Amino acid sequence: MKNYLDINRNHPCFSPGAAPKQARIHLPVAKRCNISCNYCNRKYDCLNESRPGVASEIISPREGLERFQHYRKHLPHLSVVGIAGPGDALADWEESRQTMSLIRQYDPRVILCLSTNGLKLPKLAAGILALEVSHVTVTVNTLNPETGAKIYRYVNYEGKRYYDREGARILLENQLSGIRFLTQNGVIVKINTVMIPGINDQEIPDLVRQMKELGVYISNIMPLIPVPGSLFENMNPTDPRELSMMRHSCQNDLRQMFHCQQCRADAVGLLNSRPGCAKAGQQAG
Repeated sequence: MKNYLDINRNHPCFSPGAAPKQARIHLPVAKRCNISCNYCNRKYDCLNESRPGVASEIISPREGLERFQHYRKHLPHLSVVGIAGPGDALADWEESRQTMSLIRQYDPRVILCLSTNGLKLPKLAAGILALEVSHVTVTVNTLNPETGAKIYRYVNYEGKRYYDREGARILLENQLSGIRFLTQNGVIVKINTVMIPGINDQEIPDLVRQMKELGVYISNIMPLIPVPGSLFENMNPTDPRELSMMRHSCQNDLRQMFHCQQCRADAVGLLNSRPGCAKAGQQAG
């Protein structure tokens, strides 16, 4: 594989220096998800809302290519194509694979990345490498299955639904083995961790240190957003000061992302541009 560190400076999520000048587009081709997070509700959508899991429509791989082609003309610094839902990129692998394959054929130089919960990473990591996906984000919220049982309602794995500690254990084992495989094969990995007050917040420093040992490039500690319709809708959001303190503390062990905008699954443009969805008929900018 290529030395992807050479292109890391052009990915706005992995390099703060790229954020003000390099644009990205998220293509919402992945509808399904294979786990149920207590903080998630993908049905809730506002055009001015910016958070993971939100998209105004699901598009096909061919429509994804057409959308990229459209924005490529209007955004000269569009350097990254990502698949970040609104489900899970690997749970809807065929749609994700077709989309990235079409875009790779059209533009061999564009950066491809995807976001996943990691449940299917061990099975599909080789396919990720084959598509020359250079950047992968994995959401890892805990290293403790007991804590995971409080965060995930269930995990659907190989035709069976697992609850509580067992589901969290399967998810964690696949995350760790998948991340290890990716980093050992040259893929740049970012870890997203939702900081949930009273549930996993005290575990995050140990989690970050473990991710460093696995070869993870950067950690993104994100605030909990109590979303209407989710099981955590009545929880208090993460205190911004505590979030900042956690990030600065963990920076001693692993590079931290301070500029995350918690983008939609159909976001387009610069990271600091206004939230909103990308449709091929809209004017870029």
